[in-house]
Amino acid sequence: MAHDAATARVKGAGRVHLDGRDVTAVHGLGWALLDGREVVHCEHGRWAPYGEVPAGVRAASLEVAAHEVFLGTEGAGLLRRDDQGFAPVAGFDGAPDRDEWYTPWGGPPDTRSLTVTDEGALLVNVHVGGILRSEDDGRSWEPTIDLHVDVHQVAAVPGTPTVVAATGTGFATSWDDGRTWAMDDEGLHASYLRAVAVAGDAVVVSASRGPGGGDPALYRRPLAGGAFERIGAGLPDLGGNVDTGWLMADGDQVAVVLTAGSLHRSDDGGRTFACVADGLPAPRWLACSAA
Repeated sequence: MAHDAATARVKGAGRVHLDGRDVTAVHGLGWALLDGREVVHCEHGRWAPYGEVPAGVRAASLEVAAHEVFLGTEGAGLLRRDDQGFAPVAGFDGAPDRDEWYTPWGGPPDTRSLTVTDEGALLVNVHVGGILRSEDDGRSWEPTIDLHVDVHQVAAVPGTPTVVAATGTGFATSWDDGRTWAMDDEGLHASYLRAVAVAGDAVVVSASRGPGGGDPALYRRPLAGGAFERIGAGLPDLGGNVDTGWLMADGDQVAVVLTAGSLHRSDDGGRTFACVADGLPAPRWLACSAA
């Protein structure tokens, strides 16, 4: 995944956590992937090792659901924690159309984002290779969207059969637990989307004119449908693409971190924002909690 190589840090309770470590990804406020190699878990302010990826493998994304921890890797791999540590998920190496996965620049594809739906299906976003779905713990896989759509992030909406995705050709919604998808770009000035978050009954996305991040903006609309409206109140020039993992929501609270290292928060579902921190390291991933 194309993130800045600078060390990112998780901040909380007035102190810096995991200082000096390269935090590749976080999940909530209690899980972190370090250096693409090690997963750690935090309880009562203490970080403890949870497992390392196999030698020669670098992880790029992290998902925790139903007491299971999944890692997406460079080279479009998928790992799950078992009693022996992190191991490849059975069947993913033989997923349909795998030999057609690619990247626009010619390098190997990555497993960019992961989510577990309300029905317990595992959805895996391959960049570029679409969204694959498994109902049997990864033994078999079903493609769900055209692999050329260029998906950047997929996210299930808890408590519903709804799943959303930010793609290079617009906003994608599934109302049937990730089985089928509908595309939409109504109201957007450009359809290249890198990040998505659901704040209550609203969805927030980042949009620009392409991978270079030209004319970037955040948009908001009701999750049920309608035209996207551009968000301007309280936000500076975004400075480029708001990337996968840089936009998060929990209830009516939405947070976004920008390339320059400024953190902005909304307490009204993404209608307005205020800067709450700046001068932070280059971002990698963001966690958001309304608690």
